[in-house]
Amino acid sequence: MNETFSSLPAAPVRDIAVVGAGRLGRVLARALTAAGFSVAGPLHRGDPIPAVDAAILCVPDAAIHDAALAARPHARLVGHVSGATGLDDVDFSVHPLQTFTGIEAPSVFHGIGAAVDGRTPETLAVAERLAVALGAHPFQVDDRHRAGYHASASIASNLILAVFDAAERVAGSAGIPSAQARAVLAPLVRQTVTNWADRGAAGALTGPIARGDEATVARQRVAVAEGNPELLELVDALTAQTRVLAGREGDGVSSRFARSTTPGADQGTTTGETGRTRA
Repeated sequence: MNETFSSLPAAPVRDIAVVGAGRLGRVLARALTAAGFSVAGPLHRGDPIPAVDAAILCVPDAAIHDAALAARPHARLVGHVSGATGLDDVDFSVHPLQTFTGIEAPSVFHGIGAAVDGRTPETLAVAERLAVALGAHPFQVDDRHRAGYHASASIASNLILAVFDAAERVAGSAGIPSAQARAVLAPLVRQTVTNWADRGAAGALTGPIARGDEATVARQRVAVAEGNPELLELVDALTAQTRVLAGREGDGVSSRFARSTTPGADQGTTTGETGRTRA
């Protein structure tokens, strides 16, 4: 998934039909209009498609084949915005790497990544130029790697919500109402994401596993088993993977903890040699 820009000039695309009036279709139509394109849509199922340079399909993956067939007679090029589906039925793809509710301003595309691909160098260039026009940063993902790329995005945007929900429910068992739990945990989540973006997961890791504090880990497990036994399997799996992550920096579990107990080490500091803050 390397950032790429074709050296070939893109075929001019000025008139665009956005096919599909779901969350992304609505936002994309507004953003393309704001970027200076002539946009028809977002079009609902069965709406006539005018003659355009490109039709961009914002439909469920299972509907791409039929939607592409319907758009072909009216569009010189057909593309889709799916992250998981290949190019069998279309000429190019642009997948904005973002989550959408449908009410965002066009600026939601500014600065995000956009996975692009094309059946030819020229259609790849079209996809790149569209991403850039939206304010996104294009990078190429071909059909062979599309499922893995989309899995990565799903882990980062979808599966992580199961972890957040688990944290909220465990907080509830500790007597903290859901709304308050989200309010007090959200700043911690935001800072963790910032640290991960800056330094990677191993560099951002803090807490009892990173310190080798197995007594605290054991007490936490007992609390989960008592208050939320249905989450114990998830917590055990995450704990095991976090131990693996902690081991990437040193001796397998607690290199930071070993440093802190070495004779002569500074026991008063709250930041280890890696610059991580205790949590």
